This record gives sequence, C-alpha cells and structure tokens, in this order.
Amino acid sequence: MKKTIMISLLVLVFSSFPLILSAQEKTSDVETVSIKEVSPFTYCCIAHKGPFTEIENVIGKLIQAIRGQNIAPIGPMIGIYYNSPVEVKPEALVWEIGFPIIEQALVLAPLEKKQWNFTTVAAALRTGPYEKPGETYLKIFEWLKFNNYVQAGPAMERYLDQDPSQVKPEELRTEIWIPCKKEEKSI
Repeated sequence: MKKTIMISLLVLVFSSFPLILSAQEKTSDVETVSIKEVSPFTYCCIAHKGPFTEIENVIGKLIQAIRGQNIAPIGPMIGIYYNSPVEVKPEALVWEIGFPIIEQALVLAPLEKKQWNFTTVAAALRTGPYEKPGETYLKIFEWLKFNNYVQAGPAMERYLDQDPSQVKPEELRTEIWIPCKKEEKSI
C-alpha cells in the first residue's frame, strides 16, 4: 500500500505543466472533465516540505498519529499539492497527505487541522495506475483553457479505493480536483 500511495503522489510532477506531458502514452481511462460544486470540509493532515521519496514516512506518521489520537476519517485519503518539481527543486516541494474529519475533532501535533474552502473545482475521475496520471492533468488543464477557466488553488487528489493493495493497478480510482474560476477578460 505504501508503494502504491507513494507513486500516486508523483502526480504533482505533472499537475501544472501539461505541455511536458503531451507526448505521454495513454495508460488510463479518464472520464470527462466537469465543473463540480463541492462543500467546504475540515481535514487533518501531515504537511510536508521535501521530495516525494519521503512519502512513505509521511503516510506512516499520518496513520500512526490518527490512530494514536483516535481520529476517525470520514472520507478517502487525500493529497494536496502546492507546487511541482518542474517549478522547484525536490527539497522545496510543498504537499500534504490527510483525511477529511468532523469539524469538532481534536487534532494535536504532528497533525494539522485545516479547511478546504475551494467550492468550484474542475474534476475528473481516472482509472489506472497511480504512477501514470499525466494524461488526466493534461486533459483537465486543456479543458480549463478551452472553457475560459483558470486554476484558483492547489491540486487535490482523492484516492477512492480504501485499500489500494487489494485493487489491480489498472482498476485504481483517483478523483482529481483543480480549484478554478472563470477567467476575467479585460476589454
């Protein structure tokens, strides 16, 4: 499971740079991109600055802290990505891994309690190996541009399979959200 989740987080490499990905071979099924209105929600996470090679340790700390604090997730594991390896060196990458929780949950260090406040997202559900997300991000960013939207927040991935180790790689489901807003055109 750790290896599978670690691979999924490599998605960040491609999240903001669709031109780099245009030559990538198709390796998954991507449903259509659509605008989705989502409700704000509370989540707890382990925020991290550093390379994705540290993902196994971060997930381990997250799981240990959640269990130790008796926090019950109320949704799938999420990854939130604030920048990309194309933008910054690996040691400067900023990302977090967490779970949605009830607003009243008491959260102690090393966990952080945060709020997802982006309500309009471009969303796409992809089916396939975590390590091959490029075409999904490419499709989302092309759709945004074609429909006069711009990115308005960090990318989020929702890992929909409760135990990825029990799912064939080609059947893994990830929902990708890109917060967005209509592009303001100047006259």
